[in-house]
Amino acid sequence: MRNSPYLRGSLAIPALLALLGMPMQPDAATLRTMTTLHASTVRLSDLFDNAGEKADVVLGPGPAAGARIVVEAPQLAAIARQFRVDWRPVSSADRAVLERSGKPLKRDDVLTAVRSALVARGVSDDCDVELTEFMGPQVPFESQPLPVVSDLDFDASAGRFAAMLSIAGAGMEPIHLRVSGKVDDTMELPVATSRLPAGAVLSQDDVRMARVRVSYVHGEVVRRLSDVIGLQLKHQVAPGLPLVRSDLSRPSLVLKGARVLMQLDIGGISLTAQGQAMEAGAVGERIRVLNPVSRAVVEGEVIGPDRIRVAPNSMPRPTEVSMP
Repeated sequence: MRNSPYLRGSLAIPALLALLGMPMQPDAATLRTMTTLHASTVRLSDLFDNAGEKADVVLGPGPAAGARIVVEAPQLAAIARQFRVDWRPVSSADRAVLERSGKPLKRDDVLTAVRSALVARGVSDDCDVELTEFMGPQVPFESQPLPVVSDLDFDASAGRFAAMLSIAGAGMEPIHLRVSGKVDDTMELPVATSRLPAGAVLSQDDVRMARVRVSYVHGEVVRRLSDVIGLQLKHQVAPGLPLVRSDLSRPSLVLKGARVLMQLDIGGISLTAQGQAMEAGAVGERIRVLNPVSRAVVEGEVIGPDRIRVAPNSMPRPTEVSMP
């Protein structure tokens, strides 16, 4: 038997005898020119029909899954003589081609095995695993192969791994090969549901919880939805990315240059006056406000949209910044 990428056709004995007008023995064996194997071994009956009482004799191992072997005329004749099969080659072109049906090992099955090994080393069970230049080997079509990972070498800081993958199953020889790749752990964080512009005030429809690759996390990020609702974005945010605390602020209720109502509470009396904000501010923040009449600058706390509470001990100061 030898491997061959090509198959040349040959006349089967019955066809040749019919062509010559010669009678055919009713019990004579006939050559099987093409056989699809469903086992790991080759039997006499895979080469000849009507092979006789030794039809189930195993001749040797079959081809690997997805491969073929070719048995040429001299070897076929020798096998027929050895096992007393009533067959002789008609010409040197007689041959038998034995194929083993195969299928590629599923990539998902390999990823599952690798992920299980990584989880045993402390990685989260929904980590993102990528295989480097992996092509699944052919396995017998009828088998249910089980890939198992051993000798795992895992560099957590670099997120890279290498391991031995062993594949075994009924009716197949075990397959061993090296696999390598990278793994990115994940964590659950609030992310934007769509692309959000700078200045957007986040609502419940703008964010959701999702598993995010750790490599995407830079700086101090928000970890709970309740910590982002109502905050304002300083920069545009892409969908699916975590939200960085430094990119969020409380929404400005007072804009720079806006006319504001200044409120001063003292001795049970509430006094109000008009002013002009010299800077933007969110609720609770202290900003400077210009009194357009006296041109004095006081400092007050933002308590609502365009409303400022001036502390009783806030001392007016000369105008420091000219307003546009």
